[in-house]
Amino acid sequence: MSNLDLITAALPRIDFACRSREVRNPKTGAHLTGHQIRTLSQLDVADPTMVTELAEFLGVTPSTMSLNLKRLEEVGFIQRTRDPADRRVMNVLLTEAGLGMLELASPYDPERVAAMLAILRPDERTRALEGLAILAEAADRLVARGRAYVDALSGSPVGDAEAPT
Repeated sequence: MSNLDLITAALPRIDFACRSREVRNPKTGAHLTGHQIRTLSQLDVADPTMVTELAEFLGVTPSTMSLNLKRLEEVGFIQRTRDPADRRVMNVLLTEAGLGMLELASPYDPERVAAMLAILRPDERTRALEGLAILAEAADRLVARGRAYVDALSGSPVGDAEAPT
């Protein structure tokens, strides 16, 4: 198995094992499932998303997405509106209440992460954490390289930038 194959196979498994399954607002008692968190995380408060695009991205049918969005709209986390340019198109916006719930939601459940780490022997845990730190640093460098490249294209005076590889 190549390095690329190893990473592209491992990251989704780690993500699935450690992903938050729900979030609850302690003040209001409002509750979101992991699927609802994922849906809300794809939305914006200012830039609407088409229901069909959202469904495609999340891998569900438009009718399933509409049912999920209806529930989120009923509790005030999203707003659905018809596109003025094409009345057949339904757009979705995240509301301030939905944004507030997203801010409470951590993508990863600390208890699940701790349980995963507890399964490892001490030497495995050390190696795994060192490897993750190195990958995180590489991710930061990759993102910085991409930003520098975009800044260079836009004429922003950030300095010398090279195209991302």
